[in-house]
Amino acid sequence: MDSAIFKAYDIRGTVPDQLDTEAAGWIGRAIGRYLGEGTVVVGRDMRESGIPIREALVHGLRAEGMDVIDIGRVATPMVYFATLEAGAIGGVMITASHNPGAYNGFKLCAKSAVPIGIETGLLDIRDSIPSISSEPIPPMRGSERSDDVKERYYDSLCELFPVRPRLRVVIDAGNGIAGEAVEGLLARLPLDVTRMYFEPDGTFPNHEADPIKAENLRDLQAEVMRTQADLGIAFDGDGDRAVFVDETGAAVPADLMTAFLAKVVLKHGLLGADSNSKIVYDLRSSRAVAETVEALGAEAIRSRVGHAFIKATMRERGACFGGELSGHYYFRFPSGYIADDGAAAMMLLFQALELEGGKVSELWQPYRRYFQTGELNRRVDDVNETLSRVRARYTDGESDELDGLTISYADWWFNLRPSNTEPLLRLNVEGPTESETLQRRDEILAVIDG
Repeated sequence: MDSAIFKAYDIRGTVPDQLDTEAAGWIGRAIGRYLGEGTVVVGRDMRESGIPIREALVHGLRAEGMDVIDIGRVATPMVYFATLEAGAIGGVMITASHNPGAYNGFKLCAKSAVPIGIETGLLDIRDSIPSISSEPIPPMRGSERSDDVKERYYDSLCELFPVRPRLRVVIDAGNGIAGEAVEGLLARLPLDVTRMYFEPDGTFPNHEADPIKAENLRDLQAEVMRTQADLGIAFDGDGDRAVFVDETGAAVPADLMTAFLAKVVLKHGLLGADSNSKIVYDLRSSRAVAETVEALGAEAIRSRVGHAFIKATMRERGACFGGELSGHYYFRFPSGYIADDGAAAMMLLFQALELEGGKVSELWQPYRRYFQTGELNRRVDDVNETLSRVRARYTDGESDELDGLTISYADWWFNLRPSNTEPLLRLNVEGPTESETLQRRDEILAVIDG
């Protein structure tokens, strides 16, 4: 097994050279030892490699005395839901999310769907595997049963977002699991739906199931225009992210959608919001997010990038909603857990459109107050030395190191953040105009390049 498959937020690698059934069995046993005896929920996406990997994982879990609830082929948010509902001590989703078909892996959570990331247990699981792999495989002691949670999951979303607007919608599931997973939910809604790439296919024959990339939205944008739909929705491979397209075919930046949805949550008291509410956003997001939240009297909280960090911040600060530039939208659900959920984001937007009125383009465009470069990757020889050089160049700005290096000025700012896995720096710049922002971008890149 290649230890490089242990990432910041999950386990992911190519099958079978980095991740095979033997490694999946060891990982199952390691998860069992980390969580302790109890019940664990297991789900998987549509990848063919997930079938033997699931068998090996479950064998490892049961060998450590864990009782397994298998919820079948589901979207990742359903594992979080089922983990909380069952009172399980953990959950495992077998998926490689938006990665190509050659990949597979695991997303892990502990009790109440709290993420297990590299700083919260994933290292312990990884480091226990060498000793586990040298031990004889014990007999299975734990039990296994199946449960279909879909209808109860749909019930929870429909109860949380009861408004039912009649809309013409185009949905691109990217041949991931989301299409299959949301069918039962769509059957409950008075929508005219055009379905694109709903057939689960782990080879992703049409495009990558990564809606944050512009090229993966082109088919959806064209279909929205062709059908004169009210909006388009693109899900990622495992259904925990969503990107929206307005009726003009324009992709809505996820941070600006976060600003709009946060306004609706706060204005209409959704998700338990009140005068003391808090909204979390990742530090790459536009200043428009914080400005919108604070204008409504709520508190806007910057977070490190990544679902494990944003969820932790929401738990610690009592936030009700959050958003991330990558298309993750985060909810504090009434049953008491915090999760990112593409279907819930879709339902919230439907409710927002009914409550606010107007076209999608009219509702999000007012938040486009600044120009953003988008995230730019730069390969460097020495990450720390490069960050030090940039820090020294911009000493006249307000700086913080919550996640990488952020330098802020009165009318512009930038964040330079190291990759978790490669010698890369990721740059985001925002300023008042396109020309000024691109000039700032070029200046920073020149410093990075030395």
